[in-house]
Amino acid sequence: MTEGPAVPEVLDGTASEPYDVLIIGGGPAGLSAALNLARSLARVLIVDADRPRNAATINSHGFLTRDGIPPHELRKLARAELADYPSVEIRTRQRVLSVARTEDPDPLFTAWIGRTTATETVQARAVLLATGLRETLPEVPDLRGFYGMSLFSCAACDGFEMRDRPIALIGQSDDLADRARLVARWSRDLTVFTHGAPVIDAVAEAELAALGLTVERRPIRALIGEKGRLEAAELEDGTRIPLEGGFVRPEWSLDLGFLSGIDPQLDDGGHLITDGSGRTSERGLYAAGDAASPGPQQLIVAAGAGARAAAVIVHDSLGVTTAH
Repeated sequence: MTEGPAVPEVLDGTASEPYDVLIIGGGPAGLSAALNLARSLARVLIVDADRPRNAATINSHGFLTRDGIPPHELRKLARAELADYPSVEIRTRQRVLSVARTEDPDPLFTAWIGRTTATETVQARAVLLATGLRETLPEVPDLRGFYGMSLFSCAACDGFEMRDRPIALIGQSDDLADRARLVARWSRDLTVFTHGAPVIDAVAEAELAALGLTVERRPIRALIGEKGRLEAAELEDGTRIPLEGGFVRPEWSLDLGFLSGIDPQLDDGGHLITDGSGRTSERGLYAAGDAASPGPQQLIVAAGAGARAAAVIVHDSLGVTTAH
């Protein structure tokens, strides 16, 4: 991992009493962890920049009792529930700019918090990374005008609404053919757009053709539609392919540059390695949700991972074996 930013020298406003857990990120994983930690009588601080990856999504699906809820509404409900727990504090529209480990006199983490510069420092006995992932979309003209409304990244989340329609899969990643096989579960009227990238070989193309899927290698000149509803993809030669929506295969990355001198183990793709319960290779540092996954998770899965990590943190703090 690359070296983190320099630790600020001035510790203005350092909390006199450490938090039990600092949670970085206020999505489903972080909020769920906070709820379960609060119910275990832990003192918790959540720091959330309020810029979720799924901000463009109008409705999210697959969350039991909340199917179809807007993601921002789910976060609002969760924060309202946490307001009943006085041991939970939330800093919104702020970032953790740097985190460093201190060992004297006790093993703690020190975090510098602010918007662009550090305005507060806090200490915590444990840190939970629930930061999510950075998302990079294919460089297709007009794509963002449809993203979250008729073009989505999660087939499990939004495939049901796309069933049996003429849809697109747009991407330039090496796993695009596998993604096409997944999306075809909901619709065989599927055109796979590589936007000129050589990511599907002849063998894979033949396999997709056997499923009734079309691979379109020509670059997309424009996406056509109104008010976020996709109607067609126009290729460089003027050909228009009618569509009613579809999916995008983004690239995802994890930003850990704010960790100063803390070097958790990463896999070859630059993603955090955890033990399946949220523990990283660094003592006291945990991860849940998208931060602990090579790709985005459904909201309900992320929330479950946050609850699981909370239980592990409590057990670890007591030095007892985590119950399975």
